[in-house]
Amino acid sequence: MENVFSNERKLLNVFKPTGAFIGASWTALLLGITSYCIGLWNADMELNEKGYYFTVLLFGLFSVVSIQKAVRDKKEGIPVSDMYTGISWFACIASLVLITVGLWNADLWLSEKGFYAMTYVLSMYSAICVQKNTRDLELNKRHEETFRINHENE
Repeated sequence: MENVFSNERKLLNVFKPTGAFIGASWTALLLGITSYCIGLWNADMELNEKGYYFTVLLFGLFSVVSIQKAVRDKKEGIPVSDMYTGISWFACIASLVLITVGLWNADLWLSEKGFYAMTYVLSMYSAICVQKNTRDLELNKRHEETFRINHENE
């Protein structure tokens, strides 16, 4: 009987992210955002231009987290309106267009443009990973609690 419980518990942990992946995701997110912001701080551009790039970063982060949430909710059977999903996708595409147009027209060296583009993409991707890890850990915690309640009376 103990072996059955052990196997069931192992199945619960299949989708639990490893500590290494969680740490790597948070590190990438913090590294991307911090590098982007340090680059803006040190950039030789007007304050309104810095504000534009910072706002586009925040807009992009919010949009990718919203998309990840909408996709995950639908996958888990949680109702998500098509309007919310559409707005999330529109916001993500708009943020990518805004950063692209901004960098295309910026009076920056190509290396600076590449730096901002790469830190932006790193931040977007790692925000999705952090959101996914958060959801996976929460789901695993709920399953562990259900497992514990179901098997504590046996």
